[in-house]
Amino acid sequence: MRRASAPEPLVVTLAVDERAQAAWNTLRRRWFPPDRLHVDAHLTLFHALPGEHLAAVLADSAEVADGVSPFTLTVAGARSLGRGVALDVVSPLLLGVHAALRTRWSAWLTAQDAQPLKPHVTVQNKVTPETAAETLEAVRRDPGPRTATATGLTVWRYVGGPWTFAAAVPFTA
Repeated sequence: MRRASAPEPLVVTLAVDERAQAAWNTLRRRWFPPDRLHVDAHLTLFHALPGEHLAAVLADSAEVADGVSPFTLTVAGARSLGRGVALDVVSPLLLGVHAALRTRWSAWLTAQDAQPLKPHVTVQNKVTPETAAETLEAVRRDPGPRTATATGLTVWRYVGGPWTFAAAVPFTA
């Protein structure tokens, strides 16, 4: 008898306004290695929640989002990832949203997802340190918009590289 495989893991990202998303996508498409570019620019809140908990993830996300109004994020600048570059994002409200969800999902979290959030948008990864250093200089000169508006949460299924959309959960307070 063949055993059914577990559903694909879930990824939860922060949804942002169209202007910021377009600018971040432009940076990512310019600097990310094309053969590894499977998803648009994103700010990941959780990397690998168990796929069989989709209903609970959506219900919890909706409960938390219901108490939150869209809010401003600040892009604090670009930083090195060693073999890539990220935009650092600052927002006390975002940290609060993440902490509320992390508490609800604590039993399911990987070591990576259990850590406090260090919000960032990866615009380049898996390149040589020399290429990353050149990119860092360029992105520091032009990191795109200095602010963005957080508009909600997006839940995805991780399918081995690409992601498939599962649901959008808007901030509604």
